Amino acid sequence: MAKLDYYEILSVDRGASDAEIKAAFRRLAMQCHPDRNPGDQAAEARFKEINEAYDVLKDPQKRAAYDRFGHAAFEQAGGVGPGFGNDFSDFMTDIFDTFFGDSRGRTRTAGGRERGADLRYNLEITLDDAFTGKTAAVRIPTAAACSTCNGSGAKAGSKPRACATCGGAGRVRAAQGFFSIERTCPACQGRGEVIDDPCPDCRGAGRVTRERSLSINIPAGVEDGTRIRLAGEGEAGLHGGPSGDLYIFLSIKPHPIFQRDGADLFCRVPISMVTAALGGAFEVPTVDGKQHRVEVPEGTQTGKQFRLRGKGMPILRSRDTGDLYIQVVVETPQKLTRRQRELLLEFDQESSRDTHPESAGFFSRVKEFFEGLGGSA
Repeated sequence: MAKLDYYEILSVDRGASDAEIKAAFRRLAMQCHPDRNPGDQAAEARFKEINEAYDVLKDPQKRAAYDRFGHAAFEQAGGVGPGFGNDFSDFMTDIFDTFFGDSRGRTRTAGGRERGADLRYNLEITLDDAFTGKTAAVRIPTAAACSTCNGSGAKAGSKPRACATCGGAGRVRAAQGFFSIERTCPACQGRGEVIDDPCPDCRGAGRVTRERSLSINIPAGVEDGTRIRLAGEGEAGLHGGPSGDLYIFLSIKPHPIFQRDGADLFCRVPISMVTAALGGAFEVPTVDGKQHRVEVPEGTQTGKQFRLRGKGMPILRSRDTGDLYIQVVVETPQKLTRRQRELLLEFDQESSRDTHPESAGFFSRVKEFFEGLGGSA
């Protein structure tokens, strides 16, 4: 006899919400419960139908399968149906394994061999290294292919045999109603091979842990946080699987003279009060190891910037170069001699508004401000 539609059994629409389905189930289950209808076989059968319908429609995965395939979704071999425990969960897991890879987080190739993990290595370099570029030698502990068995995992003189369960395919096919699902072979874990006599050095894994030396090419112009990817230089895969990648993350040590902002460099240079007042010049180093003369005009104030075009950092993958910005700071003299104090006092006595225009203008505004307060009071 054909089964009734689960939605009809619960008297709800196909678009009913979870809350509506739950409310309908409780109402009908209370009406048809055997304790309320002792000896009524029709009520008992109705109660079983209600429970069967609710068991499917309350589960999002089961409901989705039912909406698409009806009762046929639960009529495959093995008696899968409402109340079938973890079978349906395993069934859905196999679907995700088929389309999105191993649901346990492993990445497998078409032959079933696991890909090795990606590795990260933090490398600190100097600003000079970032300016010129360099080749850095690093030593990285990692899982590498076993040289004894060449990554096969089998003892010398032997070799893996094809898995009898999957015939070497690494996958087995099972019928699930209208579905025909492929899943990872449980006997060989998707490798397609079984090792009867494992390699004594790697114990059948096909890889061993050792330290490797690598040369890293660092291009000129790299910035702090630059990531360099070395394909295939990560952890070796299990049982001959492909290696992962190695990612080098660069950090640049602070420089004693220069601060960096992208391709531009900044440098603060203290100058004497006399040089700032009368004008002069000073030599400033550049990141390429040379010297550059900077002319200071008469009356230079603290914070004045001088721009040296093309004296900054090279721009990665470009022929352009940033600039170097020199900011001067006028240094106040300390530990003055008696004569120096006398000279400064004489200078101060002969100073005028024109000698210190900024301070004279500021204190004039302060005076006007307080006068305004007094007038408003």
